[in-house]
Amino acid sequence: MTDLIKEAVRKAAMFCAYQERTQQEVRERLKEWDVVGDDAEEVISELIQQNYLNEERFAKTFAGGKFRVKSWGKRKIKQHLQQRGISGYNLDQALKEIAQDDYRQVLTTLLDKKRQSIRDDNPLVVKQKLVRYALSKGYESDLIFSVLGEE
Repeated sequence: MTDLIKEAVRKAAMFCAYQERTQQEVRERLKEWDVVGDDAEEVISELIQQNYLNEERFAKTFAGGKFRVKSWGKRKIKQHLQQRGISGYNLDQALKEIAQDDYRQVLTTLLDKKRQSIRDDNPLVVKQKLVRYALSKGYESDLIFSVLGEE
């Protein structure tokens, strides 16, 4: 391993230790440091071996955090993970982290809160606004209508 690669591994390890990263984010950072091609791949493979870089762990952390903190739905979480280069098995594992009961409960709470802020007497307008809001948060339309239908 050359000195350039050793230094890149050291810097990238610190970058990954600060917070979970994806391979795509590390590649972009390496590019900023003028480490490209086979050298970059060697650095990434070293980070994976040393467990600084783990996309499944990243995906699970990301999905859980966005769901708990921002109350995002699975569609929005999936879209953002795909933008970060996460797909397939890691994506599925991340979405499995969200318990179905919690998912439905968070959506119900979200809709109740939103309903209190809507100033309109027409029930159709209120429902339309609630549906639009829940869709923008990334929830599935069948679940939204199911929750709204229970009330």
